Amino acid sequence: MKKPELLAPGGSLGKLKTAIDYGADAVYIGGEAFSLRVAAENFSNDDMREGIKYAHERGRKVYLTANILPHNSDIDEFEAFITEIKNYGFDAVLIADLGLFDMMREYSPEIPIHVSTQANNINYRSAIMWHKMGAKRVVLAREMSFKEIAEIRAKIPEDLELEAFVHGAMCISYSGRCLLSNYMTGRDSNMGACAHPCRWNYKLVEETRPGEYMDVFENERGTFIFNSKDLCTIRHIPELVRSGIASLKIEGRVKTEYYVATVVGAYRREIDRYCENPDNYIFNEAEFDELCKVSHRPYTTGFYFGKPDENSQVYTSSSYIRDYDLIGIVQSYDAETGIATVSQRNRFFKGDEVEIIQPLKPFFTQKIDFMTDENGNEIEVANHAEQTVKFKTAEPVTEGAMLRKKR
Repeated sequence: MKKPELLAPGGSLGKLKTAIDYGADAVYIGGEAFSLRVAAENFSNDDMREGIKYAHERGRKVYLTANILPHNSDIDEFEAFITEIKNYGFDAVLIADLGLFDMMREYSPEIPIHVSTQANNINYRSAIMWHKMGAKRVVLAREMSFKEIAEIRAKIPEDLELEAFVHGAMCISYSGRCLLSNYMTGRDSNMGACAHPCRWNYKLVEETRPGEYMDVFENERGTFIFNSKDLCTIRHIPELVRSGIASLKIEGRVKTEYYVATVVGAYRREIDRYCENPDNYIFNEAEFDELCKVSHRPYTTGFYFGKPDENSQVYTSSSYIRDYDLIGIVQSYDAETGIATVSQRNRFFKGDEVEIIQPLKPFFTQKIDFMTDENGNEIEVANHAEQTVKFKTAEPVTEGAMLRKKR
């Protein structure tokens, strides 16, 4: 049994560092073009270099996503892009298009290529073909069961790695290759600009009665017929590890640093616990509770145990479940006095009970009995954006620790 890589999303330099600090083995990031996530903050060239340096100094990896499906007008620009980043130190580049794959081999053969899920990798023959062309890893489509993954693993070369999504948003279309957004809004999901029309409320029109819009009620708020639940497999770490998947991937480059910290931390702890003692492993239900403390839709195991049924969709609303708010981030900690200096993110009050999460440790609960502003004046409420607040914590905390409060 080989411990799989935990691969986290890095939508910005701050999120990359958070993912590394909270236990990710590798982070995937996007530049300002070609990365399929125009809504993410993404990375300038300077940010790329700094992020790679930060990861490599800690023994972690950084992968570059360049997995758009390009048009002719993108080709020359991609050549210039490769030429610019080829010596940055990326550990791999994710590619979906055959032409861009060929360009990577021609202009930057030293960088390993991972084949993106956008290439719809659902059978062992396509995986073998990618390997023959030089791919080191194939990212499986989300529409794969454990049984299918096992067959692929058994029939592909031993040195070809498999990667699969284990947590995050699910696309209603096949592995993200969707034309719905382009058709309805002119925003091309295959170029990173998806408007997420699968989350919208729809009505029914009969072809001989144009203009007559009939409600198909799921509830009083509307009909959300394409709205998938979010993927969550943390209860199935043993199956994931035994499947032969080399890299367990978390979705979410447009999510917050708090989301990245919480989700990465939960999966890190459970993967480590299982691999340390697989014979006596029992899932820690508290880690699933952790994943419910980030903004999310109801959870599903996706396709891993067979084709999803009607219970894998959310028919009642397109909104997220959000029971906790991030209220602050620790800027520094004085070990002699036990006082943490916190930068406020959402309003909180003296007397509030909060939870503090920090890298590679379980959270602890803290009641704020007394707090001051940055000048030492006692205050009752932290209600200014990024206000500096100081208070004593029950346990030592590290820089970057996060404070959350139940709504």
